[in-house]
Amino acid sequence: MHGHDHDHAIADYTPRVRRVLVVTLVLNGAVALAKIVWGYMTGSLGMLSDGFHSLFDGVSNIVGLVGIWIASHPPDEDHPYGHKKYETLFTIVISVMIFGTCFQILKRVYHSFTVGHETLAPNTSFIILACTMLVNTFVMVYEMKRGRELKSDFLVADSLHTKSDIFASFAVMIGLLFTRLGFPMADTIAGIVITLFIARIGYAIIKSASDVLVDTVCIDTHAVESIVKGVEGVKGCHGIRTRGSAQHVYLDMHIQVDPDIPIKDAHNIAHRVEGRIISEFPAVADIIVHVEPASEPYIRIELKRK
Repeated sequence: MHGHDHDHAIADYTPRVRRVLVVTLVLNGAVALAKIVWGYMTGSLGMLSDGFHSLFDGVSNIVGLVGIWIASHPPDEDHPYGHKKYETLFTIVISVMIFGTCFQILKRVYHSFTVGHETLAPNTSFIILACTMLVNTFVMVYEMKRGRELKSDFLVADSLHTKSDIFASFAVMIGLLFTRLGFPMADTIAGIVITLFIARIGYAIIKSASDVLVDTVCIDTHAVESIVKGVEGVKGCHGIRTRGSAQHVYLDMHIQVDPDIPIKDAHNIAHRVEGRIISEFPAVADIIVHVEPASEPYIRIELKRK
């Protein structure tokens, strides 16, 4: 990709992601306020914990606004590949916050088992939970859709965080229902269920982010090789490497061409290879194609430090 195209894409990308985060921040804040206030009023451990979980959703949106701003900076002398990984780094911050939520819920669960508490379960509790679940469902679908459209790791990860809130609210609703039926510990058990759902999603997020940071392969190299070998003028292909995220891939490879053709023709073949790959794999943001004469065997040289 040319530098001008990259700068233009970043300039268009950042405000669009920012708008999504602002919308979700407002909605998450409203949901958190409703559940926390009502949780305190009724003494519901499940609803109160769920409210603080929703509050973390709002905090993660603020973290995202900062992370997106950093990631939007174009490549410079010290960061020739850009600042895209900062966004991935901030998705790890979200996962840490999720595990922090789990710890806080477990503390309240322990207190409930050792000291005990009284939980009220009026009809208003179920109405509030149902309304907040509808709002969270909208936020999750909206943020996931926009995250995929904009190829944003953070928005996709944050939508999964919101998904955990929906599961948590459902668990709270079940707990309050059993509390009303005469099982006072049901609300506490709901807190444990919430913790399990949150921890599972936190693990999925941190694993996905770590795969990006350690340069895990993100495209099937056999599929890439098959496509490249179908380009006119390519005699062979090897040394394919990919890194980045599923939405933003860096790729480099070696292709072999007829050793007797002019350099200009070999260069044009490399351009056709780049075009074909980008057409088949839109997530590829940058490609480096090393051209070799087909008559030379491929020898990989590895330098090892003594």
